[in-house]
Amino acid sequence: MEQLRQSLQNELVSDILTFWINRMPDNENGGFYGRIDGRNQLHKEANKGAILNARVLWTFSAAYRIFKSPVYLEMAIRAKDYIIDHFWDNEHGGVYWELDYKGNPANTKKQIYAQGFALYGFSEFYRATGDIESLEWAKKLFFLIEQYSHDKVYGGYMEAFTREWLPIEDMRLSDKDANEKKTMNTHLHILEPYTNLLRVWKEPELIEAQHKLIDIFVKKILNPETGHLNLFFDEQWNCKSSNISYGHDIEASWLLFEAAKELGDDCLLDEIRMLSIKIAEAAIEGLQPDGSMIYESEGINRDANRHWWVQAETVTGLYYAYLNSGNYDYLNKSRQCWQYIQQHLLDSDNGEWVWSVDDKGTPNTLDDKAGFWKCPYHNARMCMELIQWAAPRQ
Repeated sequence: MEQLRQSLQNELVSDILTFWINRMPDNENGGFYGRIDGRNQLHKEANKGAILNARVLWTFSAAYRIFKSPVYLEMAIRAKDYIIDHFWDNEHGGVYWELDYKGNPANTKKQIYAQGFALYGFSEFYRATGDIESLEWAKKLFFLIEQYSHDKVYGGYMEAFTREWLPIEDMRLSDKDANEKKTMNTHLHILEPYTNLLRVWKEPELIEAQHKLIDIFVKKILNPETGHLNLFFDEQWNCKSSNISYGHDIEASWLLFEAAKELGDDCLLDEIRMLSIKIAEAAIEGLQPDGSMIYESEGINRDANRHWWVQAETVTGLYYAYLNSGNYDYLNKSRQCWQYIQQHLLDSDNGEWVWSVDDKGTPNTLDDKAGFWKCPYHNARMCMELIQWAAPRQ
């Protein structure tokens, strides 16, 4: 376990965080550059996304909380200030989806997924520093999500709105998503920041919202027969998809457990612990003999590419399955996936990880090394989760 901890810490500090510190700050226009492509070329005039900036805020806040490095704090402050100064909509509240490279609004829609990640980042900055202002920003986002996105009739959260928080025709998170009013992905990334906010703010309204979110996953999103999560739904929770996302399954397996744990309800926690293992077992259907996890499947069609974030969540999710069950097979699978990552995804020459490799191990150089979706979040969080669990106990 000490060897595992050391290898993860070396990867986090030397490969991931150093890459973002050295290559991504935009010292001319502020914040962070919007893109480094798959061939490691910087695109200074690429648009800047809310997701990248919010995930940078979370990552470096968490790294500062654990390691206390002033450099990590500087990066977190840079991200926090840029979100407040440029992404925040001072007229209608919430964060814009996208800015141009100079920091001007380019897409002003209010994607709930983005509000959740901004909340995640601000709450983590408060955890790391005790900065009351950041806690207030996190609270603002919580109340905005509850006011505008929470469906008080059918439960759950609506996907997206206009800048003014009015209905919007195109609610998709990305081009590959179905244009539906509710998605598993957004609910997962509301559950996640609400868990983090609960760590520092035991507000009854937040506690109630988290209980309802867990109930939504159990009763609406989870397929009780297969253990997989359904992905897209209409307003009344009719399922509108049949594909399986193995990465989201394994990620949800441990985020659901963390969400229940923070509520302090022992009966609920016991129920979710067993459910967490069931979801992890379903996700293992996508696990390959070499330790990697494929991306997704729909019927007999499979996307066998090994995406960076799916591998990172596989390591974390299987480690949690081991902690929750005591079954060493999960631990061995988690370590095997980490070994796969070391052999195939790490870019030891340039830093960070490649977006994906195919089933033959050939790196994908078409998708970004850093960009709108490729951020130091899944992989940095994987390292920090396991570093903390594997640390020697006093």
